[in-house]
Amino acid sequence: MHYAEPLYNVRERTGNPDHASVDDVVNLVVERAQNPRDDHEDAHFDTAMATITDIYGTDPVRTVLHRVLVNNEPFRTATNDLELRNVDGVRIGTAASWFLDELNDG
Repeated sequence: MHYAEPLYNVRERTGNPDHASVDDVVNLVVERAQNPRDDHEDAHFDTAMATITDIYGTDPVRTVLHRVLVNNEPFRTATNDLELRNVDGVRIGTAASWFLDELNDG
C-alpha cells in the first residue's frame, strides 16, 4: 500500500463522497447489534457488536470507530481513556472494517 493511500476508505479520510462515512459504519454496527443476522457467514460480528453495545453503550463504540477508521489508531489503543477492554477494541475494529467494506461495495 502506498503511504498516501488511506488505510480505511471512509469519507472523512478520503474526501470521496462515494465512500461510507463513519456515521454510516456506526449506524450499521448499531443496526446489526440490535438485529443480528442468524443465517449469515459473518453473523459472529453481529453477535460480538450486540454484546459490546449492551455492555458499554454506543457512545464508546462510536469513539473507537472514529479513532480506528479516521485517526488510524490501532484497535487496542483506540480504547485508551474509555471504559473498554483492549480486546473489545480489537473486536470493534475488526467488525468495523468488515462492515465498512460491505458498505463501500454495496
